[in-house]
Amino acid sequence: MQKHGNEPGIYTLILSLPGAEQIAVGSLGGIHFPKGFYSYTGSARGPGGLKRLDRHAAVNAGRSLTRKWHIDYLLPRCQWLQAVVTRTDLDLECLIARSIGERLASVPRFGCSDCRCASHLHYSEKEEEMMQAVSMAHASVSALL
Repeated sequence: MQKHGNEPGIYTLILSLPGAEQIAVGSLGGIHFPKGFYSYTGSARGPGGLKRLDRHAAVNAGRSLTRKWHIDYLLPRCQWLQAVVTRTDLDLECLIARSIGERLASVPRFGCSDCRCASHLHYSEKEEEMMQAVSMAHASVSALL
């Protein structure tokens, strides 16, 4: 896992869950997660910027037990495949998450307690479908930069 700088950006984590699981996710309660691929879109525009990805990697690897965001409950159960990053200080997190949600199933209310999106976590049974949806969403915002 590469280290990330403190420049601002929007990121989408691409994760693989090897088997179906019921996971208690903070205030959302128990959620059934089918085996497959998940993408989580987040913002790293504040202090520290994209170093937030290093924190997510620590949670994923079990080096941090602090549960601050919804994704912190899912990360330890998944294999981290990739992080797709758009370096920007523009507020594009919801635009990217909605774009992914137009192509893939959403996990309701996950990762979006501070906005009006349906979800910032999306699911696909197929890795290629997941990668394509995330790549297209990030590419679509490049015209705004």
